[in-house]
Amino acid sequence: MAKTFCIANQKGGVGKTTTSVNLAAGLAALGQRVLLVDLDPQGNATMGSGIDKSALGATVYQALIGSADVAGVRVRSEAGGYDVLPANRDLAGAEVELVGLDARESRLKTLLAPVQGDYDFILVDCPPSLSLLTLNGLCAADGVVVPMQCEYFALEGLSDLVNSIKAVHRNLNPQLKIIGLLRVMFDPRMTLQQNVSEQLVQHFGDKVFNTIIPRNVRLAEAPSYGLPGVCFDRASKGAQAYVAFGAELVERVKAL
Repeated sequence: MAKTFCIANQKGGVGKTTTSVNLAAGLAALGQRVLLVDLDPQGNATMGSGIDKSALGATVYQALIGSADVAGVRVRSEAGGYDVLPANRDLAGAEVELVGLDARESRLKTLLAPVQGDYDFILVDCPPSLSLLTLNGLCAADGVVVPMQCEYFALEGLSDLVNSIKAVHRNLNPQLKIIGLLRVMFDPRMTLQQNVSEQLVQHFGDKVFNTIIPRNVRLAEAPSYGLPGVCFDRASKGAQAYVAFGAELVERVKAL
């Protein structure tokens, strides 16, 4: 059965989509079967996987409201070697439509249940807010991977996210837990980032992944070519870090 992880952070611009796409590609490169679920109406994870979001016949939106199933929606990322439940701007309407539907928080969990055996990992790229879409991701997940920059404001947002995860754990999904914090866009030349990184390790201990993702130009360039950074330039430090992170996640899952 697949392990389902949300890539979530209520703060925008912290590398959630970059992490989702490159973790999916990194895990696929390690021989894992991966499904990436794009829950962000911007559809950046879809585009970053090499899929044209404007040419899609059906998306995760149709699946969530019950007019399609996973088999009819998923698309193969040929470049990345994983499957995608794609999204485009239609998904923005799901927020309104889901409100009136039964079991609105668990629609994604129900949707993914029939394909659990097809994958080793299901990764959910969440929007940067605690919306009904993010709530669906958290209710479907076994755990949360939190990408974060080592900056002061990121620490402020982290406490809000932890409280939100605790609330979902208490009321909707008792198996939900934080799998780990991933330090991203890290620049070791900045003293502040080093200090915040040390604070994270002191406070969260082994909840902080050992792998650190460096600030890397090749990772930033990759989406414009419709490729995960791991596939765009496998030799880059950013790509190597995400493959290493995938390997660390596989080992951590074995210990769960």
